[in-house]
Amino acid sequence: MPQLNKLRTALSGGSGGDTAPPSSARLRTALTVFFALDGFLFAGWVVRIPAIKHQTGATASTLGLALLGVSAGAVITMMLTGRLCRRYGSHAVTVVCGVLLPLSIALPAQTRSALSLGLVLLLFGAAYGGMNVAANSAAVDLVTALRRPVMPSFHAAFSLGGMAGAGLGGLVAGSLSPSTHLFALAGIGLVVTAVTGPVLLRYRPVPGTLADEPRPAAHPAHPHRMSSRARRIVILFGVIALCTAYGEGALAEWGALHLTQDLHADPGLAAAGYSLFALTMAVGRLTGTTLLERFGQTRTLVTGGATAAAGMLLGALAPTVWLTLLGFAVAGLGLANIFPVAVGRAGELAGPSGVAAASTLGYGGMLLGPPVIGFMADWISLPVALTTVALLAATAAVLGYGARNLAHT
Repeated sequence: MPQLNKLRTALSGGSGGDTAPPSSARLRTALTVFFALDGFLFAGWVVRIPAIKHQTGATASTLGLALLGVSAGAVITMMLTGRLCRRYGSHAVTVVCGVLLPLSIALPAQTRSALSLGLVLLLFGAAYGGMNVAANSAAVDLVTALRRPVMPSFHAAFSLGGMAGAGLGGLVAGSLSPSTHLFALAGIGLVVTAVTGPVLLRYRPVPGTLADEPRPAAHPAHPHRMSSRARRIVILFGVIALCTAYGEGALAEWGALHLTQDLHADPGLAAAGYSLFALTMAVGRLTGTTLLERFGQTRTLVTGGATAAAGMLLGALAPTVWLTLLGFAVAGLGLANIFPVAVGRAGELAGPSGVAAASTLGYGGMLLGPPVIGFMADWISLPVALTTVALLAATAAVLGYGARNLAHT
């Protein structure tokens, strides 16, 4: 019962729980683990989509509709998660989502129709979207307290977790059924949450525990409503996040097809295209803190957007496979830090509500990219359609420059 009372006090925001100053290193490690777990589980699900498509007997179109359940569930819950974080704390919500996400990942392999698949993916998407908002909100609090721009390092953990999940999935795809594989991932996720979650539940993010400076006035400890000015700025950074996520979604869905269909690459080499993009994005995020400390947010946004635009123009229009792969790699480096900076800035301005709004817009870009590319590919050609990734990356650079007086430089 004492442990239950402690947890209840922590969730209700009372002062009777453990309010000892947290170790910044322990909190940062715990949050990094949750970001990596998020990417690991999501990638583990993605690599089993072909097998589950066969299992459910879905056609390409019905599978596409079922997969919208992930995006719909995520978008629906993202704003709700912002309110939950304000009420119960981002640490507690992150841990709850750390339980729900592994549990929900086991469900798709139990379905036998596209309809049932779509319904369970709503639950998976809700847990995934909740994890993204809650973990990012917790990370924004820690970044504010540390007074160092370490947000990209958390997103690097997500990328590296995704690479590990995809790699493991590729290794076991031929030997384990989707049900066994996803049940194993659920077990791993629950164990990781059980080990790491208590670090977050033990400590509440309180201004002044990690740094002497209080939160900025634009980000009160318990914000209820954004001012109209803050809302406009949050939307601006949300659109910048959208421009980045559009490119991630487009390359995930269409990069390999471009390599095989337009450049006649073999399937193995084509699959390496997105892996290379993800690898350079992870590398870019690992160096993001250094870049932000040296050049500031505005230069990082502008340079990243311009680099991504140049890389995608090369990747979309190059006449050879190797030049295309080089373009994808450069695009990954350019896009790497735009989303973390945009979401982090929105969180600084408006707390969990800002993170939720920017994340929802950003996730909308990931949802928007693949179908837009598909329609344009049918209408014109896939290479030309992929140039829209470059266009939106350039737009992010322009918006980032326009926001230079609103961002900390």
